[in-house]
Amino acid sequence: MLSRSILTLAISATIISIGSCRKKEDTIAKVYVLDQNNSRVAGATVELIGEGSEGTVREPKTATTNEQGEATFNYNDIYQLGQCGVAIFKIKASLGGAVGHGIIKVEQEETSEETVFI
Repeated sequence: MLSRSILTLAISATIISIGSCRKKEDTIAKVYVLDQNNSRVAGATVELIGEGSEGTVREPKTATTNEQGEATFNYNDIYQLGQCGVAIFKIKASLGGAVGHGIIKVEQEETSEETVFI
């Protein structure tokens, strides 16, 4: 009876340890910037700002759109395995005098995408 309990505990511990060793996938936010003609805008500055009820909860991240009008942000640094959800960020995109705003919900271990018009 005692050996059966020990065997059950050993198998359970092995299964738990194998499941906890999985590699964390990337948590990415992509923002596409388009103009009023639905053309992608290269060279726009995109800022993601995390705000809570007490104000800014983390330093804003800034990126510049590439030739496809896409700005990419990596949030692997704030997501931890087992965490439910990551964050909701305000988006501010600008180029010259044109400015656009939006919101993006970043999900754990996924590529979250949003489009902003300027």
